[in-house]
Amino acid sequence: MSEVATLLPNSTSPTIARSDARSLLRQLDAVAAETGQASTDAVQASQAHAQQLVQARLGMAGSLYVAVQCKHPATAAHCLRVALHCSSWAAALKMPEKLRLQLEVAALLHDVGKIGVPDAVLNKPQRLTGEEVELIDRHRDCAAQILSAAGAPRPIIEAIHAAAAWYDGSHRKVKLSGANIPAVSRMLSIIDAYDAMTTDQVFRPARSRERAIAELFQCAGSQFDPDLVKNFAELFSQDQSRLQADVAQRWLTLLASAQPTTPWNVTLTALPTAAFAPAAGPVVDRAAAFEKKLLENMRDAVMFVDTQAAILQWNTGAERMTGVAASAAVGRIWAPSLFDLASATGKLVPDAECPLQRVLTSGVQYFERVSILGRSGRHVDVDLQITPVSDTSNSLVGATILLHDASSEASLEEKCQVLHAEMTKDPLTQVANRAEFDRMLAAFVEAHTETGLTCSLIMSDIDHFKRINDTYGHQAGDEAIVSFAKLLKSMCRSGDLVARYGGEEFAVLCADCNNSAAARRAELMRKALSELPLAELGGSSCTASFGCTELQTGDTPETMLRRSDRALLMAKEQGRNQVVQLGEGMEEQEPVKRSWFRLPNWGGSALVDATLVTKVPMDIAIEKLRGFIADHNAKIVKTKENEIRLEASDKAVGGARRANDREITFLLEIKFDQQHVDFANTAGLAAGKMVQTVATVTIRPKRDRDRRVGFVAERARFMLGSLKSYLIARETDLEPALSK
Repeated sequence: MSEVATLLPNSTSPTIARSDARSLLRQLDAVAAETGQASTDAVQASQAHAQQLVQARLGMAGSLYVAVQCKHPATAAHCLRVALHCSSWAAALKMPEKLRLQLEVAALLHDVGKIGVPDAVLNKPQRLTGEEVELIDRHRDCAAQILSAAGAPRPIIEAIHAAAAWYDGSHRKVKLSGANIPAVSRMLSIIDAYDAMTTDQVFRPARSRERAIAELFQCAGSQFDPDLVKNFAELFSQDQSRLQADVAQRWLTLLASAQPTTPWNVTLTALPTAAFAPAAGPVVDRAAAFEKKLLENMRDAVMFVDTQAAILQWNTGAERMTGVAASAAVGRIWAPSLFDLASATGKLVPDAECPLQRVLTSGVQYFERVSILGRSGRHVDVDLQITPVSDTSNSLVGATILLHDASSEASLEEKCQVLHAEMTKDPLTQVANRAEFDRMLAAFVEAHTETGLTCSLIMSDIDHFKRINDTYGHQAGDEAIVSFAKLLKSMCRSGDLVARYGGEEFAVLCADCNNSAAARRAELMRKALSELPLAELGGSSCTASFGCTELQTGDTPETMLRRSDRALLMAKEQGRNQVVQLGEGMEEQEPVKRSWFRLPNWGGSALVDATLVTKVPMDIAIEKLRGFIADHNAKIVKTKENEIRLEASDKAVGGARRANDREITFLLEIKFDQQHVDFANTAGLAAGKMVQTVATVTIRPKRDRDRRVGFVAERARFMLGSLKSYLIARETDLEPALSK
């Protein structure tokens, strides 16, 4: 950070932009996150808004961004998200205008070289081979050629090229290290990686924001500048509204400016404000609306592909059956290896024998019982039906693919639907009431834990509700609550549950949904409410804050609810009308060579002695421990510098309990130690240090004469698992010191 700090003059805080500018920026930010589920008209309108924003930022050079968008829309959307985040970060750092402009433009165009990457590689649904990685690597050279030919300044070309370098100099191609990497490149590489991790990919779902930040810390000192990683983590734990306002004012005022200066020094022609107003909505196609709703609610997986086998449509049923999000699948090439497609005999079908290609070539329908790799990681039997589709002139335009679950096991959604049968409704809103929510939350946690799948919880609260009552009256307040409930229900899938938690607060239980997907859905809900005119409020709209979390190891319904509630409180404290997510999720843990779980030797002996390592600094680890304490309703018994002693009940952790089992109170002794670990000294880089936090954990029962030896030991293990999730930590294979 020292190099960056020397470039940052002291300046006043960014000016807050008009609310309409902030709203438009949020709309454009959402444009960058559009999934393949949107209608064609919506996607085209979204891309037009994005093009207008980039045109204002780059002038004539904006055509380069449009070229990326035409080549690969997902890459263009990624570039815009990265640019918006970079602009916010630069605002927080009060970066000089020249550097900030370089950072923004480099971010917008950092993937322009992918125009030269073959479509078969860009759209490949599986992980890339070594040879294909080499093809991807060439996009940096293509970018340099394209930008040079377009007259881009040398600093921007160098910034994009250097963004691939690793901080320790170990990148296989770009041999820069440390301070030799431009500051804007080091920032761009962090945002680039963060966005990639928090976006759905075919081979893995999006990671939660907490997990992505932890991964950045894990690579700090090797791949990333450790000081910048820490600064980035601190920035995105604070109020984002002022940063968003600064970016709104900076970018959107260019839309009406006569002569904005771009890095290419191109003069733009001022356009009338009306040119950037949202276009009138298209005429509603009732048939298309029915078809869209039908596809969204079908349990069967439905996919549309074009004549090149590129995926055009991927419905909710396909997401549930395969575990692959639509945003990751649309645009990719449909192939047997995408699903580990196997014949009825269990033999994997090679891509060279793809049944879809057979249909596209012959024009003959295909139907067969096969198996695919399902969302749970196990093969499930499905009926595969592929039907060719022709236009009115009898020319082939693609094919529809239907996957019907032929397994004998009832799906998780079917179990949840049975639970809905006796749902008790809130009389005002006609969604589930508080009692029904409590029952369903327990059922969701149990069902998803048994299947190994994840579920998420969204808590939401209408902002400044007292002001609504005071201004428009309590009747208008009730109508606003009803409108909010209808909106939430309309945006949920089958198998989900909307409940009125109390007053103006609502809860949404999302079946088979991870943290990142829940946050995206909450953002769509937030945006829809903020744009919904309410007659009872004189045509004005209201806003709401949202907190999201995901079921994670060791969770109970109570801890999951408290964590989501904490996220909601953070959203309110950070300025309202935003979404905050907390929780790591249930990612697989690395195997541990030795685990010190021992049966009690009476006299209060430890059941668990473990050493946990998390790649975040100690202050962040302690902050996450505060969340564990709050959500588990734990009691702090004693603190001493970097040591803490807690009391926590086993009722606050997951795992099977019998109804007649007594509550067990555990004593947890946790000692934190921050370590500076040497990272590789490569490419002539001076030896450096990366920070990690080590937590030595001892868990023992408070009662020293509990005879339920095996059960108590099992509950202690669940307690440790929950603590690991909160700290985003892993056990080491080193033997910790045994307790006396």
